[in-house]
Amino acid sequence: MKFAFVFPGQGSQSVGMLNSWQDQPDVQQLLSQANNALGSDLSGLIAQGPVESLNLTTNTQPAMLVAGLAAHAAWVAAGGPAPALMAGHSLGEYAALTAAGSLKLEDAVRLVRIRADAMQAAVPVGMGAMAAILGLDDEAVKVACESAAEGQVVEAVNFNAPNQVVIAGHEAAVERAMVQAKAAGAKRAIRLPVSAPFHSSLIKPAADVLAQALAQVDVSVCAVPVIHNVDAQIHASADEIRVALVSQAWHAVQWVRTIQAMRAAGITHIVECGPGKVLAGLVKRIDPELIGLSVADPESLQQALDTLASNS
Repeated sequence: MKFAFVFPGQGSQSVGMLNSWQDQPDVQQLLSQANNALGSDLSGLIAQGPVESLNLTTNTQPAMLVAGLAAHAAWVAAGGPAPALMAGHSLGEYAALTAAGSLKLEDAVRLVRIRADAMQAAVPVGMGAMAAILGLDDEAVKVACESAAEGQVVEAVNFNAPNQVVIAGHEAAVERAMVQAKAAGAKRAIRLPVSAPFHSSLIKPAADVLAQALAQVDVSVCAVPVIHNVDAQIHASADEIRVALVSQAWHAVQWVRTIQAMRAAGITHIVECGPGKVLAGLVKRIDPELIGLSVADPESLQQALDTLASNS
């Protein structure tokens, strides 16, 4: 039995998502470090809201980073075994790298706030959009985007599971692509409640800002290998990790390939560290033979530890 950790990105946040860890000293220390690094009360926002503030990209990204790392800290405190591999979906990749010892928490939390602000600044609110296309294969989604572009940008940006692809770009082009996708046989095309077209080429200006910030941060070799979203590869050197993170900001998240790479490496169980069960659910859709678990609170932590122990 070999297992991996995965960390969720934006979309899984909720007010009170870390309240169940309030008696866990390691989690409280982590929250204190994040507050100090940002110079603001991130932990208070996570605990009490308001939800409108938590859902602002500038707050969501550091909040979800901390949420994933809180679950990881609780796992370590409980004496849980070390995984063979790690990965994170989009923003979650920063949590994976921090948990793997490549980034310091203080640097990571500041980096993701810079990333969030730069992404939002790259495309004014209302100019970009994202949508989930369900029930249509990857190539057909790409064709729909090409047909709908009409001189604007609309691209497939998240390959989350078979027949589940997210597109992003200029708002009008995304709307046209949704119509094209449904005409091509998609079961559903759903606008996502986001404030920027993440992972599209429109975000390239943010990647340039991120590159400058990453150049000022110490990046270490990972103690546990991390598979990167952008190419589903493990990058060993600090410079390669920086390049992968910069590229990831404005290129597609290759989540299907990431999970397939884990399976090819002999992984049998994948544990999602953080709120929600989105990634654990995607695992089963990508490969039904993989076992997806989640660690979001003390109860699910114990369940995951028991499951791994019984399969070891």
